[in-house]
Amino acid sequence: MNSNQTHQELINHLTHTTQLTPNQAHRLLDEVLAYFNEPIELFVQRRHQQLQDSGYKNVDIFSIIEQELISSRFPAPSLSIRQLRRLIYG
Repeated sequence: MNSNQTHQELINHLTHTTQLTPNQAHRLLDEVLAYFNEPIELFVQRRHQQLQDSGYKNVDIFSIIEQELISSRFPAPSLSIRQLRRLIYG
């Protein structure tokens, strides 16, 4: 079974078990897949910006991100604070 068939079966399941239309179910699936396919670099950059916007200082931000990566939704290598800084600032 290819992924298109699997996705269509999931979309059908969502439309039959919820009040989602086929278009809404497809959009939801696309959002979930994008969430789980986000590369680590983009996750770190996005999360850094979110935490900065919330008023956190970099010394705290890097520690928070370091801990989040340990229990993240995707397997990530263990990154040092220096490596995290490189992902943000190049």
